[in-house]
Amino acid sequence: MASSSKANLAEQDEGEEAEEIEHFNDFTLASSWERFISEIEATCRQWLADGPKRLLEKGAVHLDSSDNIYKVKSELKNAAKIYSMEYYFEISGKIADWNCTLHDLQLCFGVKEFLVISPQSASGVVLDAPEATKLLSAVSIALANCSSLWPAFVPVHDPSRKAFIGIQNMGTIFTRRFEADRIGSQVPIKFMHLEGLYELFVSKFAYCMSDHSMHLFRVHLLMKLTYQTLSNDEDNYDDIQEADTENAESETSPGCGNPNRKHWDDDCPWNEWYSAEDPVMRFDLVVTWSEKVVESSLEMAEMENASPHEAEKWILAPNLYPNLDSSKGDRIGFASQLHLLVNALEMSFEAPFIEDFVSVENPGSDNLESTMVIPPPTVLDRVLKDLFLEDPQLPDFAKDEHKSSRAIKGAPVESLFAQFCLHSLWFGNCNIRAIAVLWIEFVQEIRWHWEESQPLPKIPANGSIDLATCLINQKLQMLAICIGKKRELNEEFEDCIGTKDDASANMEEVNKVGDESSSFHARSQAFDEKRDSLLTPEGFKGSKTVESKFSANAQDVHSADKSTLDSIRRGSAGPVGSMKLLKLCQSLHAPFTQSAPLMTEDMHEERLRAIETFGFSFNFSAQLERETLSSDMSAFKAANPGAVFEDFIRWYSPRDWENDESEAKGPSTDLTEGMNVDWPPQGRLSRRMSESGNFWRKIWDEAPILPASEQKPLLDPNREGEKILHYLETMQPHQLLEQMVCSAFRASADTLNQTNYGSLKEMDTKMDQLYLTMASTLRPLQVNLLSNTSDTIEDLQRLCVVFEHVEKLLILAASLHRRFRQVPRISEAIFSNYYNFYLPTMGIGLADVDTQKEFDMKLQPSQNERQVVSNMFTPPTANQSWRKVLSMGNHLNGHEPILREIIFSMHDNASDNHYASSSHRDYQQDTETYRMYTCGTSNDLRVALSIISYD
Repeated sequence: MASSSKANLAEQDEGEEAEEIEHFNDFTLASSWERFISEIEATCRQWLADGPKRLLEKGAVHLDSSDNIYKVKSELKNAAKIYSMEYYFEISGKIADWNCTLHDLQLCFGVKEFLVISPQSASGVVLDAPEATKLLSAVSIALANCSSLWPAFVPVHDPSRKAFIGIQNMGTIFTRRFEADRIGSQVPIKFMHLEGLYELFVSKFAYCMSDHSMHLFRVHLLMKLTYQTLSNDEDNYDDIQEADTENAESETSPGCGNPNRKHWDDDCPWNEWYSAEDPVMRFDLVVTWSEKVVESSLEMAEMENASPHEAEKWILAPNLYPNLDSSKGDRIGFASQLHLLVNALEMSFEAPFIEDFVSVENPGSDNLESTMVIPPPTVLDRVLKDLFLEDPQLPDFAKDEHKSSRAIKGAPVESLFAQFCLHSLWFGNCNIRAIAVLWIEFVQEIRWHWEESQPLPKIPANGSIDLATCLINQKLQMLAICIGKKRELNEEFEDCIGTKDDASANMEEVNKVGDESSSFHARSQAFDEKRDSLLTPEGFKGSKTVESKFSANAQDVHSADKSTLDSIRRGSAGPVGSMKLLKLCQSLHAPFTQSAPLMTEDMHEERLRAIETFGFSFNFSAQLERETLSSDMSAFKAANPGAVFEDFIRWYSPRDWENDESEAKGPSTDLTEGMNVDWPPQGRLSRRMSESGNFWRKIWDEAPILPASEQKPLLDPNREGEKILHYLETMQPHQLLEQMVCSAFRASADTLNQTNYGSLKEMDTKMDQLYLTMASTLRPLQVNLLSNTSDTIEDLQRLCVVFEHVEKLLILAASLHRRFRQVPRISEAIFSNYYNFYLPTMGIGLADVDTQKEFDMKLQPSQNERQVVSNMFTPPTANQSWRKVLSMGNHLNGHEPILREIIFSMHDNASDNHYASSSHRDYQQDTETYRMYTCGTSNDLRVALSIISYD
């Protein structure tokens, strides 16, 4: 029992002892304020021990406003309040000047790394002055305990004032104190000028000097001025005001070589279709003076009148709209409209005929009417007038054409169909209903030109068809040729009637010509005679003249017979070298022949399909070319009376005539002056030409003896014209939209390619890549492989995104080139930097672009480039002068700086001041004892002061 009771007493004593240890009070940390200081000290010691590299590994946050500043954060609690303490530090040891991106407190007080402690509240500032002083004292004590030289700041007063108080232990008997505040309005006139700011700085230390009235204060001065060009909104506002107050002459008169205009891109190639917003919002020019030593306020007054051209350094910074104003997706340009055209292509498979998208009886018409608007008739008439406006001079279709443009099977940008496609992009916001309405009216207008024999505008009637373009453009080219032939036949027919009226009084003969068949024959004959005369060279005015020349030189014994033959020779273009006819010792003459009938791509494909169906054979090929062969044979017979089939083969297809020199007879001797002539020619027809039932010989036997001028034309303009119109009127919607997409992409790119952007290699590369991308993406549309379930639609939508990226870069390049035409180095440098900045986003959609990241670039113009830069600051207009009252100096072409920053500093040697006597060490280094940073304008002034004081 005794042992157990002793044990219980021992356990009870141990429990009481443990309880006493548990509730032990350390009276050195008794107050909450002391515990708060201890917590600050522990946090600072940890940050000091980690160092910058270790803090980065632990997740220090990078500041977006600077390239080299990071911060770490810690929460501290004192009583019921929670404070946030932030440590700002830099990685590199290089001291950044104020032309670099600095933190606001670094710029104000000239510090490198620092602490900021603030309450976690809505305002984030300490509104109570005693609390702010107590908080700053706590941080100062904690930093002194850590032997840290970090300056510490506390935000005070109203947040809009950006006011701070701060303190820094200098590690000696000195302490630096900081204070910053701001005047947000009604800045005293004295402080708008450099002289008043200088006196404000001197007043902070002049009272300490015994010889105040006689002492010359050597104040060090650094000044930086920021100028800003007018933004586009301000330019437009002033243009509108001027238009209301000034006459038309004053509005259009140039001023200083760079007039303010309502649209910056008035002379750019895309301006015909849309007006692009200038991607360059404005330019900032930062002018910095080197450090000066000022001894009086008079020197400050002189400096205020100094020209910015006298400054040591100029820094130019372009301000671009974020992502060239495309972050919201509402930017209007070729790319946005091409995207709508691709959507219309996808919908075109829903109906078999164009009219179905317009007709109210279409099952899906309700949906179409609610979502797709057709412009009013006035807009439609304006578009048609622009399309069919007759231009006396045809445009140059190959002008400024990109080298890879023809790889895209579309229409040339200046052609009629390409212009139709470009108008469609903006007609009714490029919906399928609007396109259908415009196309129907477009075809009706083309039919009117056909029926009235009026030439089609924007299409050359030069007798050729460009098979490298889309099929609709080929059809329109052929229709233009048919209209031209039809007009010539009508004109010749009318001339023929007029001639007969003058030559004969018998009107019945003229009326007989009105018969339709004879009328067509007469017009055809008249047209071909005219064409024959056009094809006749100057040296071959008539076959008889040419033949007589030859005969006079040869002294042929058959001159009498030749004279008879020449009298019936018709349609000769002249002899073919020394070739002779087989049966007659006469020169073989080349006839005038009709041109081969023109064919579009689908006609060629139809012939190829026929050959694939029936197999390729010599006779079948002759059947396909029967009309052409018969015409050429008839012309050959007329030009060479007495010629045989073998003569035609020798001239028309030399490879089918085999010369036989071994069996050749000796040359026949001419009876005149012993001239030798190789006649008759020796040889034979090739095997395929000598086969029985040869189709060529059959055509020869049936061909009449008629020169080309008397033959029926190979191309019937009436028949071919109606076939073309039938094709245009009955083509399926998706066939139309496929060709429209190809032509619209090509025409849009060709329009942008006409932009003058100087010698920007990056832009040239992007344009080359764009054409190659378009050619590969649009290839399925060119070979009719598209279907409503095809993946090509998605590829086309991605192509629109690529097109928009390139379009934005090109507009920026044009804007920069216009400003810096005389100093291309600046435009090239800015564009190259932005190109590298923008390049990572070009592989993604615009919706994925990071709109928070902004382009930031600074460029230093040379002395030779400064004048061009200053010319961007055009003298202000009357409205601008009225809106802005100039109250600061250092004007640049009438513009005052939007921001003026000055650093005043006073340097003293510690051994020379009154603090040195109480110090046990000798400080010989030059110390910045006073520093004042001012920043502001005529309506805003911020002052930050730092003073070294003796503890």
